[in-house]
Amino acid sequence: MKRCDPRTAVPAAAVTLVVLVALVVPYAAPLDEQAVDLGAKLLPPSWSHPFGTDEVGRDLLLRCVHGLRVSLLVGVAAAVVATVVGTAVGALAGALGGWADRAVMRVVDLFSSVPHLLLGIFVVAVFRPGVWPVIASVAVTHWLSTARIVRAELLSLRTRPYVDAAVSGGASRWRVTVRHLLPAVAPQAGLAAVLMIPHAVWHESALSFLGLGLPTHQASLGTMVQSARGSLLAGDWWPTLFPGLFIVLPTLAVAGLAGAWRERLNPRRRSELTL
Repeated sequence: MKRCDPRTAVPAAAVTLVVLVALVVPYAAPLDEQAVDLGAKLLPPSWSHPFGTDEVGRDLLLRCVHGLRVSLLVGVAAAVVATVVGTAVGALAGALGGWADRAVMRVVDLFSSVPHLLLGIFVVAVFRPGVWPVIASVAVTHWLSTARIVRAELLSLRTRPYVDAAVSGGASRWRVTVRHLLPAVAPQAGLAAVLMIPHAVWHESALSFLGLGLPTHQASLGTMVQSARGSLLAGDWWPTLFPGLFIVLPTLAVAGLAGAWRERLNPRRRSELTL
């Protein structure tokens, strides 16, 4: 029996646990966004409240789980949209080549010259606070790396003998791209999507921390960290620690799983995970 690699098994188990918690708990214990119990505010962790309570007496464990669910929704949705857009743009540039390739890549460079957070703030500011504006903001700022990866892979694959054989057989440029080149770059595009999820979660948390993401009453990890700053200065550490852990640990698990995937795609070179 083949021995399981712990570098793959540990992050895979962590990601599975995170997904199960985010899917099951909100249905098993629905969150009342307006629930306030000032008599139980800022209680330290205990059996009845394992993560303690916040500044208005709401259970932190329940709010962290619901905030994690929102973060994962934003991360996965934004990663899928950004990957589709980036793959389409990269395929367009790599398939056309010449002046069209240069024009498309100049657009990519133009978007890259603007800081991601600044561009994301601009996109979110146009709409009312909500999940979908945040998804659009993250997707708009994160498709660039995928476009570059897909374009580079396509330019490399265009020199392969089987591509020359398809062209010699009368296949058009678009047929070669759709039938031969895009399936070949699909694993790289999928890996880029998985690696994008931690960035999207951090981006959503940063926007919510700045007050530009989700509405203030809705459970969001970034909003929870922002509202707990006063409590931290007063010595109450739990309202800041647990939402912060719910941001860092799941994203590290996803990044670790993506790193193991990248090593499988390119076993000759040890993965150096870029976060």
